[in-house]
Amino acid sequence: MEIGSKIRDIRKRKKITIAQMSEQIGLSKGFISNIENDNTSPSLNTLQAIATFLDVPLPYLLLEKKQHMKVVRKDERVYTTFNDIKIEHLTSRSGLRMMHVEVPPGASTGEAIAHEGEESHLVLKGTVLAEQGEDSIIAKEGDSFSWNASVPHFVKNIGEEEAVLLIAVHSEDSRL
Repeated sequence: MEIGSKIRDIRKRKKITIAQMSEQIGLSKGFISNIENDNTSPSLNTLQAIATFLDVPLPYLLLEKKQHMKVVRKDERVYTTFNDIKIEHLTSRSGLRMMHVEVPPGASTGEAIAHEGEESHLVLKGTVLAEQGEDSIIAKEGDSFSWNASVPHFVKNIGEEEAVLLIAVHSEDSRL
């Protein structure tokens, strides 16, 4: 873990000198330099003092680079289609995926399908029929529903206009 280089980057971005930091938190300039060069491991109390001084949450200093915020720009998104349904893959992280889905009138997921994970749906526009086992609902704009995706499920646009859904899927298998 490279906490020191993260502290140095934040300090420099905020245009703070080691001397200013040393004076404010009561640590020697040499000790701060050793922390920033990853030559010493500071205690949690010292890290908390540094985090407070730099105005960042302590847990942020402890994150690995790969754990930082992930951004997918609009022009970088991947699009796929399935049964005339347009799927815009918004983002994914640690088994959680989010998609913007456009379903033309009359289009459906086809036969009831099942896969690992949990799904949550928010209807942004239109009217859909959602079925799972013996459960069947009609969901309109603003309605939401969720289910265990390992039980076969089915969604169909039963309205006369395109239906748009925001779907979040969580699965331990991040390939899904």
